[in-house]
Amino acid sequence: MNRLTKEQRLQIVQIYFENNGSVREVYRKLRPFYGRHNRPSEQLIRLTMDRFRTTFTLCDNTHPQRRRTVRTEETIAAVEQSVEEDPNESIRHRAQQLELCPSTLWKILRKDLGLRPYKIQLVQELKPRDHAMRRDFGVWAENEIDLDADFHRKILFSDEAHFWLNGYVNKQNCRIWSEENPHETLETPLHPQKLTVWCALWAGGVIGPYFFRNNAGESVTVNGDRYRAMITDYFVPELDGMNVDELWFQQDGATCHTAHVTIDLLKETFDERIISRNGPVNWPPRSCDLTPLDYFLWGYVKSLVYANKPETLGDLEANIRGVIANIRPHMLEKVVENWTCRIGLIRASRGGHMPEIIFKR
Repeated sequence: MNRLTKEQRLQIVQIYFENNGSVREVYRKLRPFYGRHNRPSEQLIRLTMDRFRTTFTLCDNTHPQRRRTVRTEETIAAVEQSVEEDPNESIRHRAQQLELCPSTLWKILRKDLGLRPYKIQLVQELKPRDHAMRRDFGVWAENEIDLDADFHRKILFSDEAHFWLNGYVNKQNCRIWSEENPHETLETPLHPQKLTVWCALWAGGVIGPYFFRNNAGESVTVNGDRYRAMITDYFVPELDGMNVDELWFQQDGATCHTAHVTIDLLKETFDERIISRNGPVNWPPRSCDLTPLDYFLWGYVKSLVYANKPETLGDLEANIRGVIANIRPHMLEKVVENWTCRIGLIRASRGGHMPEIIFKR
């Protein structure tokens, strides 16, 4: 017999004290009420008395005492002070510290204090010298825009990105609903396949994508020789029919971009209209927030190319080509106009990060 009613427990307590605390005597005297086989065991009698002596009650008390749930002025003030001292504490831990029900704490935080949970935003680390270089670039760009209102529309921004074939697999968002664990697994290679893609973006469109491959047609990463071959064999021919004399070319400070032989090759097409480290106009390091490909193109493309779960590099390449081909001119107009806003914000932040962009809602 595992459970007893309150009346049965009371009967055990009464008999126990009437017989000088003898568990054996209680067990014997309960026989007329339960019969030989249904009466409580001596162990159950002993446990019942132990609980009675400890809790002074005959009722079950299997749950801890409920925490305070009243939203009083004192409770709200305590929560407010707790948040001021440590705004990073989780609701669960803070509720334990303040001895509050988590749901009550949540109501106080949201309804009484008007607070919201915000995530920490990750930004590119800036070195001490970067601020001045970013600020100087912002001053130069604004001066050029003052001289030519369409200057920002004449810059070819360029960059590379890696697209991994298994990029769509996300364990955090992958759930299998089942009555039993299906023990589902997914094999992933030690070195997953990828494509290295180059594009140039400007107000007039997107040049690319260009896929870096070796002579065997296999995907490879970028080095100086491959980058210069891309410029000579692909990029310059793609400029045919465009008024190159008015266009500027921008690239970041990757080593394969900034070798003197590479800069000299670019000068054959763009003369002094090059924005690059080691170039006529210096591009500030660690400034992905100023490159339209980083703050728009790559994120936009990657958000779409994995929708149908490509299984081969050929499928992935086709998806990349399709997404880029479908980018509409009005989107690029907005992206380039946004670049001019960022230039102004760089000056306002004295070359630092741009809170207006980072925390835009």
